Amino acid sequence: MATIELFGTSSCPHTREMREWLELRRVTFAEYDVEIDAEARRRMRDYAGAERTVPILDEDGTVVRVGWQGRGCLVGECPL
Repeated sequence: MATIELFGTSSCPHTREMREWLELRRVTFAEYDVEIDAEARRRMRDYAGAERTVPILDEDGTVVRVGWQGRGCLVGECPL
């Protein structure tokens, strides 16, 4: 079974849109807020390299989507 992970932030409207899209399709996924979860932020950066745009959708360790329909929110460096 595929493991789908959604990395985003609570303040990003595109994270919300991607979550709603996944829920509409009844996809089972785990969601992580990279603004408050240091380990999720580290994992997101490991998967996506230097990319700091959210949302990021990861499937089994492979990034399958960055942003939502070409749009995303930037997350800057922060001391987590």
